[in-house]
Amino acid sequence: MPTTPDTIDTANTTALARRIRLQCLQMCHNKRASHLGGAFSVADVLAVLYGGLLTIDPAQPKAPQRDRLFYSKGHACTALYAVLAETGFYPRAELDTFTDNGSYFTSHVNHKVPGVELSTGSLGHALSVAAGVALAGQRRKADWHTYAIVSDGELDEGSNWEAILFAPHHRLANLTLVVDYNKIQSFGSTAEVLNLEPLADKFRAFGWETLEVDGHDHVQLAAALSRQGRGDQPRVVICHTVKGKGVSFMEGQLAWHYKSPDAAQFAAARAELLQEDPQ
Repeated sequence: MPTTPDTIDTANTTALARRIRLQCLQMCHNKRASHLGGAFSVADVLAVLYGGLLTIDPAQPKAPQRDRLFYSKGHACTALYAVLAETGFYPRAELDTFTDNGSYFTSHVNHKVPGVELSTGSLGHALSVAAGVALAGQRRKADWHTYAIVSDGELDEGSNWEAILFAPHHRLANLTLVVDYNKIQSFGSTAEVLNLEPLADKFRAFGWETLEVDGHDHVQLAAALSRQGRGDQPRVVICHTVKGKGVSFMEGQLAWHYKSPDAAQFAAARAELLQEDPQ
């Protein structure tokens, strides 16, 4: 069974978030890959979920009783691949094959990787799938919970808003949507490209239980992402995050949506992440 917000080990989840970032950094440097900033912004969310809240068994990734997590920001695949490796779904060494010809560890999330529910990267799809899965779970009276993680720029896609209408209509209290609100997308800030504000008010108007948290505070995340204290509404957790979180010269910088670290940047970033208190 998952831990509760009161019992989650934040020292453990903080260490897990650091390892996720280190793995992302290594993969992006080794393979000249991108989307490092977005992987860093969501690392704490993934650490709290996989570090105690999700009902999952790495030895049985398709167990019927598992919680389902749909990771819609498939471009930031390194963060999901890293947390699955760090929590025992496959050996860490398999991450060395990232983007290799024939590898399942493709540059956007691949469902053939153990623990991955859906191939993603075409933005605006996973929330609709998650809502359908949550509806199936509700009708089966299943105990498992469904989570979807979306990027903020992805909310430009109209298909998300169809699902955002659908979930409250069907009273999908077994669905939690997480928004990685780092406020930077591929070609500029979200405010410049297509302003989302007032985002929380929009979700409330659509019928969602709406929470806003510091997306790097593990205590806040554990409380918001827990299944406890739910009514009959789906829940959205708007996580205010920082693009490139954990490395000072990457934080809040648009360039790190696509940029890959060179040798000097890799060494500097790794040194920062290895400090005792990366938060």
